[in-house]
Amino acid sequence: MTPLLKAWSLYARWTARYPAVRSIVPFIPLVALWAIVAESELFPRAFFPGPLDVVRSFGTLVYKGILPDYLEDSIVRLAVGTAAGIALGIPLGVLVGLSPRAHALLWPILLFFQAIGDIAWLPILLIWFGFSLTTMTIVIVYTVLFPVVLNTALGVRSVPLELHRAAQSLGASRARIVWEVVLPGALPNIMTGLRNGLGYGWRALIAAEIIVGTSGIGFLMFDARRAGSVVEILLGMIVLGLLWYIVDGWVLAPIERATGERWGLVTR
Repeated sequence: MTPLLKAWSLYARWTARYPAVRSIVPFIPLVALWAIVAESELFPRAFFPGPLDVVRSFGTLVYKGILPDYLEDSIVRLAVGTAAGIALGIPLGVLVGLSPRAHALLWPILLFFQAIGDIAWLPILLIWFGFSLTTMTIVIVYTVLFPVVLNTALGVRSVPLELHRAAQSLGASRARIVWEVVLPGALPNIMTGLRNGLGYGWRALIAAEIIVGTSGIGFLMFDARRAGSVVEILLGMIVLGLLWYIVDGWVLAPIERATGERWGLVTR
């Protein structure tokens, strides 16, 4: 066996035994290249800090309590905005999916406003609500709402009418058909909408914090820009990427996959 095949075999065994290794390994060459470029001093160190500089900045901000507080603020804002978006989006999506009249009336409106980016609303929201938590929350709700509504409606409309008729012939009421037939059948699409909505909401939150916020990871990066601290900007970017990678890859994606497997749409 060649050394390359041996290395690949070892990698396969380790990733099978420790799945987290599979998530870490692809970043090793990227970090190594980053360190080499930084140490070669092709660019001034103040403009292109290395990985160790970012690690030291991470330790400093954690020790001072700045990074944990800002991260908590961002997560709480995302959770509140996402919860509101889901609470509005799923019922609206079910309505649009079930009612031809609602679909004919609301679908063009949904597509119209979906095309208007969340950040495009910031100028008018700043006039209405100022630099406040309300502005950031509305931006997040707006961003999360459309993926949830559209995917929920798509899932509802994909449930075969034969299942509706079968449940109705067994004496099920309309509410019971929605609860026990429509929603379970639409659940894989709903989970896809939630996953996409959270991703879009996370990016919208950071953009809103950069423009509006007085705390949070986005504000940390913007404040570092004013201070000329590239290392803190890179730290904020890495924290954002790692946090979303963990949430999406280790939480949302398994839930979405398990939902699809449960309803027979994905083969194990």
